[in-house]
Amino acid sequence: MNFEEEANFVREMAIENNKFFGECLPMIASENILSPMCQEMLITDFHGRYAEGTPGQRYYQGCKYFDEVEKKGIELARKLFDAKYADIRPTSGTVANMAVFKALTKPGDKVTVLDTADGAHISFGKWGAAGLRGVELHTYPFDDERMNIDIDGAAKVIREVEPKVALFGQSVFLFPTPLKELAEVAHEVGAMVFYDAAHVLGLIAGGKFQQPLKEGADVMTGSTHKTLPGPQGGMILANKTREEEKYVRQLDWGVFPGVTSSYHLHHVAAKAIAFAEHLAFGKEYAEQIVRNAKKLAEELYNMGFDVLGANHGFTESHQILFKVGEKKGGWAAEELEKAGIIANMNMVPGDEHPLYPSGIRLGVQELTRLGMKEAEMEEVAKFFKRVLVDGEDSGNVRKDVVKFKSNYRHIHYCFHEGEDPYAFHELIK
Repeated sequence: MNFEEEANFVREMAIENNKFFGECLPMIASENILSPMCQEMLITDFHGRYAEGTPGQRYYQGCKYFDEVEKKGIELARKLFDAKYADIRPTSGTVANMAVFKALTKPGDKVTVLDTADGAHISFGKWGAAGLRGVELHTYPFDDERMNIDIDGAAKVIREVEPKVALFGQSVFLFPTPLKELAEVAHEVGAMVFYDAAHVLGLIAGGKFQQPLKEGADVMTGSTHKTLPGPQGGMILANKTREEEKYVRQLDWGVFPGVTSSYHLHHVAAKAIAFAEHLAFGKEYAEQIVRNAKKLAEELYNMGFDVLGANHGFTESHQILFKVGEKKGGWAAEELEKAGIIANMNMVPGDEHPLYPSGIRLGVQELTRLGMKEAEMEEVAKFFKRVLVDGEDSGNVRKDVVKFKSNYRHIHYCFHEGEDPYAFHELIK
């Protein structure tokens, strides 16, 4: 066997993937593209180094330059979120959640959460980070019409359960959580309030969503690669310092040695750059994301799509959720992909099985970063109609999608704007 050919096969697949996404409309709500400076960090020597511990307190030598990078990243993260504490070591949002569960709970502790069927992330469930920690889960009721937690019902659950931790945040996240009201109830019964901001972290930083740390959250986690468009990774934030609260010191131990060893130093460097870019461009970017999401949702609704949240403005985030018919979410996602539109099937209220959902979830954060605005959302909506309403051949639609996308191959809202984020394949030929 020629192993160089095997290696070249992998390389060719990477090249084809770049070409593919360069010609498509990427609309997965949990994805984004990297700026040139962030990409640069991922191929530095940081990628192969270890740095267990914290700056100045390492288990390995050779960290003097990385220590400065991590300290700068923490400084920028605190500034970006107006927070006293930031840990940028977690290698993903789920790992950040695992660290918080380890820090704040013991096996058998009671935790109140939103059910995954109602839009919570899998890490909140018995199969995810919460189950791994062995906590006892109690779920909030959900208001299907408002696509949000039922405030009165959730308050009742919290008072009855008296949890160790009250957890909020969603994977399907159209509207801000009624956090202030429910955090007050949680604190009444002695619970810590934990907010997972994975999807909306960049919107929070840009001032276009709620501000959890000012509305009662004791700790907030997030992903650094969704609406905050950095490298794949996670972070933890709090409005207290290690000196002020014991639980903040526990967060440190939850991350290391709790759920990380070394923590992908090249990603930490790219996170620091993403924080700086978001400080410079995040407000403008977040505002355009929300405008685009609202516009696309409205256009889809006017074309006959059953867009959820219609009575409440459709969305206040980057996300849109619409029904396509009972158990037809998988079919719709496949047809859209054939047409060059990358979305995901998703459960909607009333669905019972995640593999046979009835909805499609969209995110506009990547299209927005490519310079698209409200006028382009009108064109994007027409592609959806042609595929899912008119039943036009997906291959024909794809030709028009490729032509349309060719005008949006340059990155915005970052340093060194104007470069093609999908052009890596041209560099490695």
